[in-house]
Amino acid sequence: MSLQVTWVFLLTFIIHLISTLSYALRIAGVRTGRIAVSLALFNVLVLISRTSNTFQAPLLAKHVERGILSGGVPNIETDFRWLIAAASLATVVGMLLIPTFQRLFTRAIDSFAKYRSIPRLLLRSFSLSGLREIRNAASVPARGNLASLSLHQAPRRILLYNVVATALLTVGVFASLYAGYLKPELRVTANNLSPLVNAVSTILLFVFIDPYLSLLTDDVVAGRATGAYFRKCVFLFAASRLIGTLLAQLLFVPAARVIVVVAERL
Repeated sequence: MSLQVTWVFLLTFIIHLISTLSYALRIAGVRTGRIAVSLALFNVLVLISRTSNTFQAPLLAKHVERGILSGGVPNIETDFRWLIAAASLATVVGMLLIPTFQRLFTRAIDSFAKYRSIPRLLLRSFSLSGLREIRNAASVPARGNLASLSLHQAPRRILLYNVVATALLTVGVFASLYAGYLKPELRVTANNLSPLVNAVSTILLFVFIDPYLSLLTDDVVAGRATGAYFRKCVFLFAASRLIGTLLAQLLFVPAARVIVVVAERL
């Protein structure tokens, strides 16, 4: 694995870790009843994720470009599969960290209400008292909660949508870059066709998944659903994300070949 691919591996890990930990922020928002404040903190996570995403594609594109100019990289498909594996690994780590970060986000929401400043909140997080709170908040998923997880009464259709959306989002940029490697003379066109893969996932996210989670959050705050049910749903959504990243391994090459065909016919 080259240095550039290693950096992309780390960036991919950060992106998917943040996406998984965003579920913990939803739990914290419900527990504190400060949904608007939790959304403000969520935007900080989105900023970190998008910054990582900004560097991810150019670094990987340069690796592909060097492979094309040097006459080919024997293990380039393996490199991409390692990057998809980084998404799965990050999701597993994120699932294990959800209880810890739920506690940290709960304290962060309360602190934000006091300090009313994101920079001051971040500075406090790195102070001695902030580091002590991080240590005290460390926890693992309760065995009883995991044992009680069940698809009975779970939003199975929405969970399936989340699997598909995660798989397509995970593979979108990678498939377009690999398509450019497969068809070097059309690599610029192929590199700009990642929305072809991401379009379906975007529709699923903004039309079905996010509205459902928002309504479920409101139901818990209004007392129409229990916090225990909400936490179970959150873990099921995180698990469906993991399944989606694994499905991405199967979709990677077919998606790249579809992009090649579209690029040839444009």
